[in-house]
Amino acid sequence: MLRTVTAIRYVTPLREGGSLPALVEADDDGLYVVKLRGAGQGPKALVAEIVAGELARALGLPVPELVLVDLDPHLPDAEPDPEIQELLAKSAGLNVGLDFLPQALPFVAGAEPLPVDPVLAADLVWLHAYVENVDRTPRNPNLLWWHDRIWLIDHGAALYRQHAGLDPAAAGGRFPVIRDHVLLPAAGSIDEADARLAPLVTPELLRYVLALVPEAWLGDVPAERYVDYLSERLTAPRAWVREAEDARRA
Repeated sequence: MLRTVTAIRYVTPLREGGSLPALVEADDDGLYVVKLRGAGQGPKALVAEIVAGELARALGLPVPELVLVDLDPHLPDAEPDPEIQELLAKSAGLNVGLDFLPQALPFVAGAEPLPVDPVLAADLVWLHAYVENVDRTPRNPNLLWWHDRIWLIDHGAALYRQHAGLDPAAAGGRFPVIRDHVLLPAAGSIDEADARLAPLVTPELLRYVLALVPEAWLGDVPAERYVDYLSERLTAPRAWVREAEDARRA
């Protein structure tokens, strides 16, 4: 299960993201970037954050620790900005927090301090194609450079089909957005990444990851439908893998 911490101090809004995440201090003395349930994307964005983030962790990819953050209804009382106060009030209760990485730098393609490992880049392209994350372009890569490696943040745009119910019949198709992935120019073989990673994503792993999501956030899409959809997405032939590999070679 994910750890649950309680927010004791609202530090500042992070205005880089459209969802206005918050930096908060918690009762374990940690700092967390909190994705708020009351933001415009709603709880489905938090579902995507947990599912994609914890799948990445299970595959050995670098993701900050994810926790559930309990926001007290009175936390926004001292906030002078009415927009932020309203957002915090709508988000009272559980939200998702990512461990804050101090002094991390935004990833900028071509400006990273060290070369990008092509195997890691290929694994990340594969993951983002698998979970259909539309938000990894050079304009908005949502990647950090910290301690000489890339770290994944912000998976809220993944699993976008969940908003339409996640029909498994649509699971195996193409994912054209992968052609714009910020790491594709640095990636090694996506076919080899598929051979490495796909066998690790079992129904048991998917059920474990979905069990980490508070059930109320799933709404009218039951956890087993996520499992069915993501399992079906791994059924051969995987058009999205072929598309990513063809784009890499182009």
